[in-house]
Amino acid sequence: MSESPGVEGIGQEPLPVGTAHDHRRLLARLRDVMAGLGTGQQRLDKIVRLIATEMKAEVCSCYLMRSGDMLELFSTVGLNENAVHKTRLRVGEGVVGDIAARARSLALANARSHPNFAYRPETGEDEFQSLLGVPILRGGRVRGVLVIQHALPRQYLEEEVETLQTIAMVVAELVAGGDLVSRGELSNVGDAALLPSRLGGVSYNGGLAIGQALLHRHQLTIRDMVADNPDAELDRLRTALAGMYGAIDALLASTADGTEHRDILETYRMFAEDRGWLSRIREAIKTGLTAEAAVIQVQNDTRARMNQVADPYIRERLLDLDDLTNRLLHHLAGKKSATDGQSMPDDTILIARSLGPAELLDYDRSKLRGLVLEEGSATSHVVIVARALNIPVVGQCTDALNRVDPLDQVIVDGDNAQVFVRPSEDIKYTVAESMRMIAMRERLFARVRGLPSVSHDGVPVSIMLNAGLLIDLPHLEDSGADGIGLYRTEIPFMIRPTYPDVDTQTVLYAKVLEMAGEKAVVFRTLDVGGDKKLPYFAGHEEANPALGWRAIRIGLDRPAMLRKQLRALLRAAAGGPLSLMFPMIAEVAEFRAARRLVDMELARIASEGHAPPSKLRVGVMIEVPALLLQLPSLLPLVDFVSVGSNDLAQYLFAYDRGDPRLANRYDSLSPPMLAALRLIVEQCELAGVPVSICGEMAGRPLEAMSLVGIGFRSLSMSPPSVGPVKTMLRSLDVGRLREYLLSLTKCSDHSLRDRLKAFAKDHSIMI
Repeated sequence: MSESPGVEGIGQEPLPVGTAHDHRRLLARLRDVMAGLGTGQQRLDKIVRLIATEMKAEVCSCYLMRSGDMLELFSTVGLNENAVHKTRLRVGEGVVGDIAARARSLALANARSHPNFAYRPETGEDEFQSLLGVPILRGGRVRGVLVIQHALPRQYLEEEVETLQTIAMVVAELVAGGDLVSRGELSNVGDAALLPSRLGGVSYNGGLAIGQALLHRHQLTIRDMVADNPDAELDRLRTALAGMYGAIDALLASTADGTEHRDILETYRMFAEDRGWLSRIREAIKTGLTAEAAVIQVQNDTRARMNQVADPYIRERLLDLDDLTNRLLHHLAGKKSATDGQSMPDDTILIARSLGPAELLDYDRSKLRGLVLEEGSATSHVVIVARALNIPVVGQCTDALNRVDPLDQVIVDGDNAQVFVRPSEDIKYTVAESMRMIAMRERLFARVRGLPSVSHDGVPVSIMLNAGLLIDLPHLEDSGADGIGLYRTEIPFMIRPTYPDVDTQTVLYAKVLEMAGEKAVVFRTLDVGGDKKLPYFAGHEEANPALGWRAIRIGLDRPAMLRKQLRALLRAAAGGPLSLMFPMIAEVAEFRAARRLVDMELARIASEGHAPPSKLRVGVMIEVPALLLQLPSLLPLVDFVSVGSNDLAQYLFAYDRGDPRLANRYDSLSPPMLAALRLIVEQCELAGVPVSICGEMAGRPLEAMSLVGIGFRSLSMSPPSVGPVKTMLRSLDVGRLREYLLSLTKCSDHSLRDRLKAFAKDHSIMI
């Protein structure tokens, strides 16, 4: 965050113009214009004239964004005034369009030499050669472009660029008022805002919820942009920072050690003390801005820069920066948070552009029913917390804040990634019926929770949980599951600011085992890489991340990292049983190498006086199809096998399961997938090695029915799936299903799903 925003085209020998005193005088005069009388157009014209005079420019022009990604000349001094409101440029067209497209300032000694230069004869700009342009940013979005031009070639000082960037902030506030370009046009919604509508997005957590909208507005309205006394503003900043740190520390104090909530908040606290971020705010204050305006300027600059970064982890940390910015603004205004003094409906659907984890925890969780985000990702901190709280979340819901009014009735359908705003009566009736049916099914599932997971014809099947956070552990008892079949150890690594040392990991794993009690836990060693990034782990760009350097490949190439994790797991067992498995094994040699590291750590903890596990089980995940051809060599070496159905299907069919174009192209209930799974079961039965399966297949009743039919006797799934799968199992005659599946072995259909659904219906199996 210490990097300053780039400006293209600044030369090495600028001509000296202006001083810090001139800068502050200009800002003071701008403040007077903003506070004065007149329409938005009249005030904009005054600002443009003032800039031209104070910056000794022959031309000053302001272009504002209109609907359809068009930039319109709204005001000018020096160009032909008849071109105002007539000259338009598309985003990306001309030098001005290039500035808007890239959200970066541009300083050119000879604008005509720029490859994007576009000549518009109606403006009369033939005689002007040098150009300085800056984007007008608000909320991280480009609202226009502010330009000065000079007749002679010249180099622009960085101080001049900063001055024009600061002025652009003032213009952004003028634009936001809606007097120049209507809010309706800016949001592309217009009069349709009050009509029922459906918003699409991406499902970050399933579930169905209905309630009243509460809009999480990030920024307070900033009235004063310019300050007379920078020292006083720096004092205000120090006071606000102290209050913000105190509030975060209070949240930390109320959060138990070793929980992921605490890990996230500790990361957040470290981010709040970033020196680069704070120094840029202080520098902005010294130029004459108020503390609030300085905070917003740094946020706008950072958002504009980071929005162009492809790395998902960096983009997700932008949400934490937004959270901190908004929290700091509220402390500058004398408030504790965005929720300070705000009342919540009893059934609240929270609507936000983005949200930080601490901001979500500010709200009363007993009233929160659903979350809708314009941005974010499935691995962002706030989504991890919301998922743990079992709140339906739909993200990437474009323009939600502009299309939802406070207290609107909103339905969040997390299962189908859609949001209904001001729903019609028929939709409300349908959703109410769905929720009633869900409630009935939940009551049914609650009745089977404590019953044995045994089929109708007496076949026992172990139902286990997938987990990855300590806050998942209470579901183990609530759901009636037999244990944890997959504990994803990478999630705590992903939400920490630094790699956790052995002692930290030991405390975490010991807590997992303690909370599980007598029930089994299977730990999967670190499975990162691909789409799972570690913030402190330097990687490299990969053309095919899913096929690249990930999971056990990283562990074997960085054995010290894997050995630390194994050491912590062995210590955490504290003389009790321990089960661990290695992910993404592609050949037997990789498993042997990983197993040697386990033996080395066993010897180490013995030499240190730690008790070894009373029973150590070391297994392997089957996700890579190549391992199916090596099962006779592999199985004598392992204590158990777990099938990762998600990745196995992805690699078996050579498709990217994250690509929406391929999402429904291949079916897990297809003959080749079921044949591959049946091969694994047969080989494991022959070798006497226990086999289980985790992934999405295991948690869907129809797929789980099929898995039991081909021989799986241990299924691991998310907590909400336990009730439906156990209900299905207790209504299933495994013998009849096995015979039916054998009759389909030579079928070459694209999918067996419809046939299996018909079988379930004909035999009263509750799917």
